[in-house]
Amino acid sequence: MIPFLTIASTLFLSSVIAADEAFPSIPTTFHVAMTSSDDLKPIRREVYGERKIFDITHRYTQDMPVWESTEGVKPFLRLTTSMKNQSLSNTSEMKLSVHTGTHLDAPGHFHDKYYDAGFDSDSLDLQVLNGPALLVDVPRDKNITAEVMKSLHIPKGVRRVLFRTLNTDRRLMFEKEFDSSFAGFMMDGAKWLVENTDIKLIGLDYLSFAAYEEARETHKFILGERDIIPVEALKLDGVEVGVYSLHCLPLRLPGAEGAPTRCILIK
Repeated sequence: MIPFLTIASTLFLSSVIAADEAFPSIPTTFHVAMTSSDDLKPIRREVYGERKIFDITHRYTQDMPVWESTEGVKPFLRLTTSMKNQSLSNTSEMKLSVHTGTHLDAPGHFHDKYYDAGFDSDSLDLQVLNGPALLVDVPRDKNITAEVMKSLHIPKGVRRVLFRTLNTDRRLMFEKEFDSSFAGFMMDGAKWLVENTDIKLIGLDYLSFAAYEEARETHKFILGERDIIPVEALKLDGVEVGVYSLHCLPLRLPGAEGAPTRCILIK
């Protein structure tokens, strides 16, 4: 007969292994018990499962850039209750623009009639935000013009494209001060995209998919179609050009013209 403790131990270890496989970045009770509190440290990853899942969302920090600001996000997260002050739990709250970090734009962002009509981040189509996507490299010395769009030779039928530009090389999303020299779509590039491709999701690697000098006009044009979703401030370093399964899930914020969004690529 196998002793009860041996059976119990086997079942316990099996549950620990299963937990580790399901939540590889979360310490299990078993690990915590074997480690002193001073050694506890969470695992923070950009790539999961032997380069199968790429997290292309920027972490929210107070030093990330904000549109036309030199001071970054500033402190935006605070504990409203703390166990160190004898509260029963730690509870945080945050205050920041819905266009901070990796986010998307809804039609109401640049069209007041759409804002009033309720074309908000909660109304966007998850079928557009999730599915096969193409990651391309944009010529590094250029904004995305009609000429550049032609040169990329994006096939008809491709609905989601992530454009990696010089912004990634310059690591602009890791700089606190806003940089208006970022690369993005020019109006003629946006018009060429609408007229010559089937693209319904545009992903770019800085706070705006449209170049600074034409940001307002280009946003109004793309969002005016109401069927193209811009996803901005993606983290595209370290990911190879190619086809992936893209998954973007914005916060459900009725009434908001944008939303922080978690995006991943699966190879």
